Amino acid sequence: MPGRLILVGQAAGAFGVRGDLRITAYTDDPLRLLDYSPLKGGDGAVALTLLGGRAAGGSFIGRAREVDTREQAQALRGLKLYVERDRLPPADDDEFYLADLVGLAVRSVDGDPLGRVKSVHNFGAGDLLEIDPASGAPTWWAPFTRAVVPQVRIAEGWITVERPPETE
Repeated sequence: MPGRLILVGQAAGAFGVRGDLRITAYTDDPLRLLDYSPLKGGDGAVALTLLGGRAAGGSFIGRAREVDTREQAQALRGLKLYVERDRLPPADDDEFYLADLVGLAVRSVDGDPLGRVKSVHNFGAGDLLEIDPASGAPTWWAPFTRAVVPQVRIAEGWITVERPPETE
């Protein structure tokens, strides 16, 4: 999936008075952002080239080549930072990058087509798959748990979903 951008962090503004930047990391370890540098903006252009830093909770605090002052760092607040999907390490067995689920065909446990995964969200109580039915009906949601989604076959392009009765 070369060229596909995956969100790995978001600039949270300045840290201190010397141009250091705080980035909220969406990676397992905030320091992984250094491995993925340079980070891209939503348009695919280089946004930040990280030079070094440290982890603080779920954040990365450090320097970027493009930022010299506190004001410049503060102006970047809210900037979403991406990396190309092929730069991420392969997922372990029985682990998935949620972005890889988007677009997969959805089948019932009996093999009947149910639609496609439109998006993946987490509103605080776990990951939810938004399913876009092929019939044009309104989208519906399925919790991304082993009980509801017993099979995930990314390489084959499909998942199975135990469909709740109210969406049938």
